[in-house]
Amino acid sequence: MAMSATSAAAVLNGLSSPFLSGGKKSQSLLSSTWGIRARVGSASAPRKLVLAAAAVKKSWIPAVKGGDNLIDPEWLDGSLPGDYGFDPLGLGKDPTFLKWYREAELIHGRWAMAAVVGIFVGQSWSGIPWFEAGADPGAIAPFSFGSLLGTQLLLMGWVESKRWVDFFNPESQSVEWATPWSRTAENFANATGDQGYPGGKFFDPLSFAGNIKDGVYIPDVEKLERLKVAEIKHARIAMLAMLIFYFEAGQGKTPLGALGF
Repeated sequence: MAMSATSAAAVLNGLSSPFLSGGKKSQSLLSSTWGIRARVGSASAPRKLVLAAAAVKKSWIPAVKGGDNLIDPEWLDGSLPGDYGFDPLGLGKDPTFLKWYREAELIHGRWAMAAVVGIFVGQSWSGIPWFEAGADPGAIAPFSFGSLLGTQLLLMGWVESKRWVDFFNPESQSVEWATPWSRTAENFANATGDQGYPGGKFFDPLSFAGNIKDGVYIPDVEKLERLKVAEIKHARIAMLAMLIFYFEAGQGKTPLGALGF
């Protein structure tokens, strides 16, 4: 057993050599991310070899792994889903603001994803440009711009005010009085315990990030983490797409028209 522990240590020492690791910088990385612990001298405790590898932080610039705060800001530690160190304006230096900006990014990204799908499907179905659909005489329920704006400010103001309160006082908006149309607030509670990802039977009806056992929703942490990264990537692409749609609308063009349809 002592020979096996010695051999393992020799292998790791070989990996940290300049020839295999590519220089002193890589050696320091290996020495900081690899650990070896051997339990010896105890009959009750079996001797084990434990290897632990720390995740390497990704960069938003390909092939660049480190640098100053432009490339690798110290206030971004890679713990947020989709964190690739992009914060050139330093907006996330304050942890509280960083948490708020992440939730804002999620909300805007989700709206953008729904909008992109709605724009393509709506125009394909009706032939009406998305920026004229609300007031078109042939629409199912045409409204003036003022009516649309007032309705959105009223409804969205109510929802956003509750989200604002819940951000500073989590779970405070899932009580009965906050959801008067529901007999129970359980459906609106946070089943994952993670801000911005409520889950549960109401927000995850297809159980993509959890399982329902005996009528109780049980979140799956591994699935949830993968979906967080996938969602934020799609959200960012959708927000860029909406920005392009706005520029096109300013020229009287639509996404389908730009594609030649």
